[in-house]
Amino acid sequence: MKKYFLISLMALGLVLLAGFESGRSSPGASASSDNGPTYDITTLAGKVASVNGTAGLQIRFSAFIEQEADTSDRGSSPAPSASPITPSFVLSSPLDGTSVIAPDVTVNQDTAGAPQNETAIAVDPNNASRIVGAANDYVTRTWTCTISGTPCSALGDGYSGTYFSNDGGTTWCCSSNLDGSSLGTQIPGVDHLAGGPYDAGGDPALAFDSRGHVYYAGLGFDRTAPPSTVAVNKGTFDAGGNLSWSAPVFINQTTSPSTLNDKEWIAADSHAASPFRDRVYVTWTRFIFNAHNGRYVQSPIAVAVSRDGGNTFSDPQLIVGNVLYSQGSRPVVGPDGTVYVFWDGSTRLAALDSIWMVKSTDGGLSWSKPVAVSQLVDIIPVKSTAFRVNSYPAADVAPNGDLYVAWASLVSDSTGGLCPARTNTGCHTASLYSKSTDGGATWSTPALVFPTTDALTRTAIGYPQTQPDGSTLNAPAARRVDTLFPAVAISPSGLVYMSAYAADVVSPWQTCATPATPTAVGRINCLTLGSYIHNARLDYVVTDLTTGTTNTVTTHPINTRYGFGGGFFGDYTHIAAGSDDRFHAFWTDSNNQQPVVWFYGFQFVPTQTNQQDVVTAAGSF
Repeated sequence: MKKYFLISLMALGLVLLAGFESGRSSPGASASSDNGPTYDITTLAGKVASVNGTAGLQIRFSAFIEQEADTSDRGSSPAPSASPITPSFVLSSPLDGTSVIAPDVTVNQDTAGAPQNETAIAVDPNNASRIVGAANDYVTRTWTCTISGTPCSALGDGYSGTYFSNDGGTTWCCSSNLDGSSLGTQIPGVDHLAGGPYDAGGDPALAFDSRGHVYYAGLGFDRTAPPSTVAVNKGTFDAGGNLSWSAPVFINQTTSPSTLNDKEWIAADSHAASPFRDRVYVTWTRFIFNAHNGRYVQSPIAVAVSRDGGNTFSDPQLIVGNVLYSQGSRPVVGPDGTVYVFWDGSTRLAALDSIWMVKSTDGGLSWSKPVAVSQLVDIIPVKSTAFRVNSYPAADVAPNGDLYVAWASLVSDSTGGLCPARTNTGCHTASLYSKSTDGGATWSTPALVFPTTDALTRTAIGYPQTQPDGSTLNAPAARRVDTLFPAVAISPSGLVYMSAYAADVVSPWQTCATPATPTAVGRINCLTLGSYIHNARLDYVVTDLTTGTTNTVTTHPINTRYGFGGGFFGDYTHIAAGSDDRFHAFWTDSNNQQPVVWFYGFQFVPTQTNQQDVVTAAGSF
């Protein structure tokens, strides 16, 4: 069985009883008087340890929150007189690119090696040439400015970045100002860097309304203290095509250690004929913990609605019924104003998670009971990779009201059915989708998003490889191509686009045997190289379900080992479609090579390294 505890919830998040007993401990946990672990839930790391220490639970925090909770990134800054670091070795591969090649376009404009990841993109429904992108933006890792005497690059948290294009995605504005004199592309008012109350922000989502306003949803939180929030900024374009952002509206602000807001998404009713035109819907996961011992209790999905153009939002409302162990919600709005919310979750005694859906036909006042779209087996890191993954759904509504939802699940190599266990042996990750033609009452049998790609095996390149000890690393056994982080977009004429990463290449990767430090600096400065391992690389693929055509839009396979120790390559990808029927796919890429001079407060001699950037491709089939 999946969860073994009793819970009771009054209002939103008041825990009255939590009797869950866990037989194992996790980092950040200590023994309690009843022989179960306790967790310090005043910190982000303690909350993550609590969720990860819950036996049988497949739901996890977003990869963004897990990355922000990782304290191994922290190190003390050197004295101002310290000499710049000259790395002994920089982990790299001759099989990687040195720049993203056209027709793909790098959206973020910084050139100092700062990571960007977790992509969101939206097209103005009234102007197919106007596009807004968003990403987590870690520019402080490379800035040389100071905040209250602390080097910006020593802060190193995630922030909310935004970019826009007025020419259909050919060029993008603007550059992050790397001298620290202005916000550059940072969303204002959420994190300390941008004049807000929180240590960090990120996990972006975007939506346009019918009048050309764009809304940016993200998180705000502290790493070592309880406060957290969901934040929404409203963007407005002037007559010259310049985008400016309002101050944020904070939703469900809390300072309670027993609550954390995670994994929000946003939708706006952009349909001019809708009775709820321009309403804005924000959903998120509300993680709740036992205040006495810090143990995870539940994680329901909540929604808040704005009926005044994002100026104010309604009080949060829980919408999941008894599906209390949930994550990764995605709201979408149909042409008649019906709003649908999809998520990954389970009831208390469910053996497996499912993709679930609720809907509101009255503008978010009331919600239906949850409907299970399909069971799934939540995915684990793809074979020969290290980055965190999830099975969160993506969805959209066609002009005729048909619903499409996609997600990733572990499936059997031999039968194509659900994998009997969470393993990479005899199973692979597949992007699946289901369709409803009756407003979500019933759903089609899940089908492969990329049936041709799924039938392929990974291409091995760079083998055989001689190891430092003289032995040989030969190509691994053939493996089916894994596809993950799917995205869905439907054009106004009804073209159904879906996209995802495909782990279609495997190659050798040389590890570091002796990092210079146990902190993030050691990820650039390696003192001794180690053995080679197998490393799966990703391409980004887009399919048009209308024609069954699938194209690879990346120009070079992506190496996910760069940045964050290889453990974080975002939480999702995204795709949008404009009134011109063109898709705009948006993903994290690592084929740009950039010089690092400052990193987490440490100065380097200019050091070339591949970094995470956010990249787009546009087209149609």
